[in-house]
Amino acid sequence: MPDPLKAKPAAAVEDPEAAAREIKQAYDHIAGEVHKVIVGQDEVLGELLLTILCGGHALVVGVPGLAKTLLISTIARTLSLGFSRIQFTPDLMPSDMTGTEVIEEDRTSGTRELRFVKGPIFSNVILADEINRTPPKTQAALLEAMQERQVTAGGVRHPLPKPFFVLATQNPIEQEGTYPLPEAQLDRFMFNIKIDYPTEDQEVQIVKRTTALEEQLVEPLLTGEEVLRIQSLVRQVPVADHVVRYILRLVRATRVREGTKKPTVVENYVTWGAGPRASQFITLAAKAKAILSGATHVMPEHVRAVALPVMRHRIITNFNAEADGVTTDDIVKDLLDRIQVDASDTATEQQLDAVVRS
Repeated sequence: MPDPLKAKPAAAVEDPEAAAREIKQAYDHIAGEVHKVIVGQDEVLGELLLTILCGGHALVVGVPGLAKTLLISTIARTLSLGFSRIQFTPDLMPSDMTGTEVIEEDRTSGTRELRFVKGPIFSNVILADEINRTPPKTQAALLEAMQERQVTAGGVRHPLPKPFFVLATQNPIEQEGTYPLPEAQLDRFMFNIKIDYPTEDQEVQIVKRTTALEEQLVEPLLTGEEVLRIQSLVRQVPVADHVVRYILRLVRATRVREGTKKPTVVENYVTWGAGPRASQFITLAAKAKAILSGATHVMPEHVRAVALPVMRHRIITNFNAEADGVTTDDIVKDLLDRIQVDASDTATEQQLDAVVRS
């Protein structure tokens, strides 16, 4: 299966530690700018920024009023990139999002020809607001954009700008009149990020900020070229074989239909498990987490830090899980507790350090 986030190969980093410092500095600066507007939500912000560092897409799920839209738009403003907000509604047509062909007349020659007028999807950062409120036909057009980074209109392919991110929001409460996202589209989202209510102290700060006269201005920090370079640097973080096999054991343990003995929580509550994209996304996200932690290579703790948002939307539970109140989060956490990494090969760790520092 091809890498869903395949990037153009880049030259090896001459000074990995300097590159790591550069990425960490960029991350901290973006987070600082976002916190001028957003109070708290550190974990949600961190997962969104990891998505951008990895070049993926993210689905943010939370009840109304938790600043999902504001958070995403603020992140977009910290980047010197094109930004489009698309409000998904039941009457939104694919052409409303991708663009349409119009007939244009050349006044000098009198000839007519079709010209493609680009829609709002032709931007770098796409805020897909309430993504589950649009019908399957429009979802299919968005799926092509997310996976292929292109739009097809009139049989002609139009490439989307680079970098390209879809950061979508979804309300988990009101489901009347919505169109649940198909599993194929959910699988394209690198992270499924859950956003919760703020603490009491955080809500005090929110009320003060939003009812005052002052408006916080966010400074753009990174260009598109810099974002692409950071994505390339993240991909060059080394991963030892025993860590890769640990990732595979976590993911493959959810595949109850493979026939091998599975953990009890999987056999009792899972209908379908996570596919290969889960392994790919966990590895890529763990690389970004490692470099932000100041590590020279991926370690098991980096894997455990990103496994939940990557896997929670790739596991389909059965009726028993619904009856017992067991969620996919509960299943992933149980697997993280049960499945242990193989004893780390000290020679491998030393070899990785030598490669990185040489």
